[in-house]
Amino acid sequence: MRFVRLPLQVASVAALAALVILPCLQIILRDVFVAPIVGLEEVAKLALILLVFLAYPLVVDKGEDIVMGEAKAMLPELPRRIADAAIGLICAGAAVVMAWAVWEALASNPRNMTPTLKIPFWIFLASAFIAFAGAALLHLYRVMRPRPAAPTIV
Repeated sequence: MRFVRLPLQVASVAALAALVILPCLQIILRDVFVAPIVGLEEVAKLALILLVFLAYPLVVDKGEDIVMGEAKAMLPELPRRIADAAIGLICAGAAVVMAWAVWEALASNPRNMTPTLKIPFWIFLASAFIAFAGAALLHLYRVMRPRPAAPTIV
């Protein structure tokens, strides 16, 4: 899993850095030097979208998504395992549906671009597809892997 996790972590950190640095740079260029860069806001929006979608599989991998941990902790072991499996399968199914919808949108709009910098929309959609497809696989992996005997609530 490390060969998948590391590139997503690096890309997420780079997107977060861009999301912080680019608007700050634009403010300094606009207010101090009176020379803003046209389209820098578009690149910051791209960084935000990439951050959200590329970090999503990392959240699923760490089990930090919403799984009703407190409610499941009150259940006996067998119902808890059934609930875990049901939640994982439902989440995987929802992620597959989203990946498919994004793929269809990507296929039907391959040449759309942002208005100012002409950034192709496929970059945005590809990050969403990677996120949802990766999340589906990770949800299925979590359903199949062995669970600890007692639930952990953090």
